Amino acid sequence: MVDGLADERVLTASDSGGPIGLSLVTQPPGTATPLHVHHKEAEAFYLLEGSMTYRAGDDVFRLESGDFIYLPVDIPHAFRIVGSSAARFLAVAVPGAVLDLYQDVSRPAEERRLPGAPQGPEEIARWVDAAGRYGIEVLGPPLPEG
Repeated sequence: MVDGLADERVLTASDSGGPIGLSLVTQPPGTATPLHVHHKEAEAFYLLEGSMTYRAGDDVFRLESGDFIYLPVDIPHAFRIVGSSAARFLAVAVPGAVLDLYQDVSRPAEERRLPGAPQGPEEIARWVDAAGRYGIEVLGPPLPEG
């Protein structure tokens, strides 16, 4: 477990020889990514529990348990976990190495429990710093709360 999320790697890029990665991710309410675009990989998310607001291109969606979203290469996107409970989702990436980003942008948890949402400019700075290593371009701030 790391600060802001629990990431259980189901299938790493190394396990698959590179073409796919699959993680089970748990994130607390308020967690948000900056608006960004992947120039190397497509992603998909299947929401198991909770709710999130998701921007894909110019469209914004409210995703609930059982919803699925596919993000082709070069589609700007961002999400925010909304509501009062954590969200759990399967994250799939093709190719799979970008899922290592979760570990890169997080900090070790101080306790064995899901902490509050990561906050502040230092979180975004870690994203911007890690993004280049994964061929990700950060385009803007996270989705607003609410």
